[in-house]
Amino acid sequence: MSRAGPRETTCGGTLSGVSYITAWFHASASVDAEWQTMVQQVAEFNRSQRHVRVKLITLPEGDYDQQVASAAATGNLPDVLDFDGPNLYNYAWAGDLKPLNSCLTARQRADLLPSIRQQGTYDGQMWGVGTFDSGLGLYVRKSILRKAGISIPTSPSEAWTATQFTRILARLRGMGYRQPLDLQISYDTEAPEWYTYGFAPAVWSARGDLIDRQGYRRVDGFLNGAPAMRALTIIQSWAKAGYINPNRDGMAFEEGKAPISWVGHWLFDAYTKAFPGGVQIVPLPRFGPDDVTDMGSWQWGITANATNGDAAWQFISFLLRPRQVVQMTRADGAVPGTYSAIRLSPRFAAGGPEHLYVEQLEDGVARPRPQTAAYPALTAAFAKAFNEIVVGLKPVEPTLDAAARSVTSDLIAHDYYANTGG
Repeated sequence: MSRAGPRETTCGGTLSGVSYITAWFHASASVDAEWQTMVQQVAEFNRSQRHVRVKLITLPEGDYDQQVASAAATGNLPDVLDFDGPNLYNYAWAGDLKPLNSCLTARQRADLLPSIRQQGTYDGQMWGVGTFDSGLGLYVRKSILRKAGISIPTSPSEAWTATQFTRILARLRGMGYRQPLDLQISYDTEAPEWYTYGFAPAVWSARGDLIDRQGYRRVDGFLNGAPAMRALTIIQSWAKAGYINPNRDGMAFEEGKAPISWVGHWLFDAYTKAFPGGVQIVPLPRFGPDDVTDMGSWQWGITANATNGDAAWQFISFLLRPRQVVQMTRADGAVPGTYSAIRLSPRFAAGGPEHLYVEQLEDGVARPRPQTAAYPALTAAFAKAFNEIVVGLKPVEPTLDAAARSVTSDLIAHDYYANTGG
């Protein structure tokens, strides 16, 4: 049995009197649109009913995970917590969250994108639910690619192969774009999860993985397996050829220096503002037989500290209402996490410029990062290895071997997180 504990009933379906709950929310800055929207939503929720009063506490995103870990260790978690999706598995294993199976109605569950349900599930139960998901692909300058005679994919089935993509980079250099590819390398310090989120799909596409998902007990032969080495060797070859733009100020695509940017939904507004009508989102290149991308974003959960699960869930249910989901996704640009909200969002609905993201999330092109309590150690090791291989140009095989040893040590130290991997 995992440390997540026995099946329990978090929500009984009744509320009486007035319940006061605390919710933690990450924020990159006090002027962040996402934060401002959350403040408005809490105020609206508190005005909308008389049974629950929410106090919102925002913490800086940069050290949010560390503050959550510290609060968990001292028993000071809030009632409601938001967290980056892949961290759910460690929190659930550690007993920091309550399961949501008794809280979600059948209608709410059916309205969620399958990716939201998949990411929120661990050990056979749901522990988290997101109001939005993420979209990952390539942004391309249509006019430049057409001028180069390059066919632009419109669906995952038409994705370029890695070989074709390498030739495209060479052709763009021939047109005068010395470093035509932006990989948002500069995210390494401000968003350390970026390297795993952005580039684990290359390994998956090559038919590899970061860990054995049958039991989550073995990384040797996976994190350092042949598919992982093949995928990262290809990406390293782009760096060695000088195709990757260092993009130190984050403006390589917007300033016209790199006509292809490997990044997610959060830059749609900036990119389309820079080139109105001139940007298209296309699938990531294939490093093997499959086109694969990533999924997952911030989710809400009810912590083990919560004394009133129904009060906590009433707040989360409010955030899942179509109008609230649309309000938040207009602020942060993310993919609405419910079908009812997607229908109200022209950019993501069928025919919209960002519908590819929904297609990827619905059709299994998008995959969750490994659903294991060992995820914090796994993502840290992979991100470090990716940086050393692609930025530092270190040899691929010994670098991945070292990463595998690091995660194996963590697994052994935690007794393989006893029966994790729902």
